[in-house]
Amino acid sequence: MKKTAILASFAAALMLSAFTGTSHTDLNATEVAAPAKGRTFAVETSASEVNWNAKKVTGEHYGKISLKSGQLQVDKNRVTGGTFEFDMSSITVEDIKDAGMNGKLVGHLKSDDFFGVDKHPGATFVITETTPIAKAAAGQPNYNVKGNLTIKGITNPVSFPATITVKDGVATAKADVTVDRTKYDIRYRSSNFFENLGDKAIYDEFTVSFNVKAKQTNS
Repeated sequence: MKKTAILASFAAALMLSAFTGTSHTDLNATEVAAPAKGRTFAVETSASEVNWNAKKVTGEHYGKISLKSGQLQVDKNRVTGGTFEFDMSSITVEDIKDAGMNGKLVGHLKSDDFFGVDKHPGATFVITETTPIAKAAAGQPNYNVKGNLTIKGITNPVSFPATITVKDGVATAKADVTVDRTKYDIRYRSSNFFENLGDKAIYDEFTVSFNVKAKQTNS
């Protein structure tokens, strides 16, 4: 009986390893982060903010994306893991004031040229590693964060510096994350894939800035 239990556990571990090794994810399924020690902090979506900024040859556009849910794992006042889910159907544009032009761009961003929201309504980010930055100045990034970002069902690793605080059952995290859209099959007007675009080219990298607040849910 003991030998059978050991073999069953080993088989389950192999299946889990095979699953987590995949690089493409169905965004309608929930991505599960690796188990982390310590306390769980639930993200307060109403008190958190996610902004995006994309540049092109002739200017830029910017707006917001709603954070649908999220949690952070904290061990001894250090963030050790976390999972975030973004509602891509909530994307807004803030730099265009004309209602008609604004709606046209929002609709284009939701189309298959960009985020394909009908097929991929969500995006996820899972923290895989956090490393404290030695002697970080107050108010400046004090962690290097690594994780897996999934957009349009495609997962790629990303890394960035972040300013993270944990105090009195509240955790906050701020960071600017640079994303190469072409890695997620968003190639519209990319000069790396299309020639002679001139001033119609859109730069491949865009920035996602987040300011997240989370509260402890367990002891």
